[in-house]
Amino acid sequence: MQVDARLESQIAAIRGFSRFYTGKLGIIEPKLLDSPWTLQEARIIYEVAARGSCTATDLVRLLGLDAGFLSRTLQALQRRQIVARKPSKADRRITELALTAKGRAAFAELDNRSRSVVAALLEKMDDGDRAAVVDAMAVIKHTLGPQAEKPRGFLLRSHRPGDIGWVVSRHGTIYAQEYGWDISFEALVAEITAQFIKSYDPSREHCWIAEVDGEPVGSIFLVNGSDEVAKLRLLIVDKKARGLGVGRALTEQCIRFARDAGYTSITLWTQSILVAARKIYQDAGFVLVATEPHRSFGQSLIGETWELQL
Repeated sequence: MQVDARLESQIAAIRGFSRFYTGKLGIIEPKLLDSPWTLQEARIIYEVAARGSCTATDLVRLLGLDAGFLSRTLQALQRRQIVARKPSKADRRITELALTAKGRAAFAELDNRSRSVVAALLEKMDDGDRAAVVDAMAVIKHTLGPQAEKPRGFLLRSHRPGDIGWVVSRHGTIYAQEYGWDISFEALVAEITAQFIKSYDPSREHCWIAEVDGEPVGSIFLVNGSDEVAKLRLLIVDKKARGLGVGRALTEQCIRFARDAGYTSITLWTQSILVAARKIYQDAGFVLVATEPHRSFGQSLIGETWELQL
């Protein structure tokens, strides 16, 4: 198979990272983390512990192991009194696997060793580097994971230290990747967010962050335009959280806050190419009141002004 030079370079980069990372975590040692267990045995112990009980079929599916290999490994773990088999309470024809008391102790030791290795890596980094590493891993997991895998829910919260930097970074990255906008857009977002922090009036302005499993996945701002008019700004939803209703929930939160704060209308500026956002605004009751072609962020765009009467 003929592979272009760029793909070859990317393949080499991923293989090189894999060798580096497995070495860092001690995964390629004969026994994982200087424990009595091989990597395969440790993975089985982890999965059974995480689920309380499961079947051998579950483990084949979850770990991608050969059924024969798994059977031999489970037999070895049974002999060492780590795993026990028992009939399922739901269907006694099905045999379930569970950790014994000795198995639970083995899991606790493995878990502590794993945590210590990762903690030792993170302790060498400053807060910014830690966040960058964790964000990069989240992107890898989401991109390479099953496409059907979606988070089950999200929460909305007020902004806190570190969130504004995330807002600027994600806007710059997402709009560059999806629309080809240049870094001048990121600069604009940085100016908007900096001004928000400097003049923040919590009775009239707010920022909400959408979060999934403790990770930011979306944002929206409501800022003071005048005594009667509020401005909705910087709505964004990360790709991994799209389809969950995050954008609609953020917009509805803005509208409720604006009403409670005494505004009579909300205005926003967006672009005609941002189809998903425009649909959210339209469904929320916003009306398109003006359009204007312009050249910004390295692109020829059609700016749109939308308004909502409260």
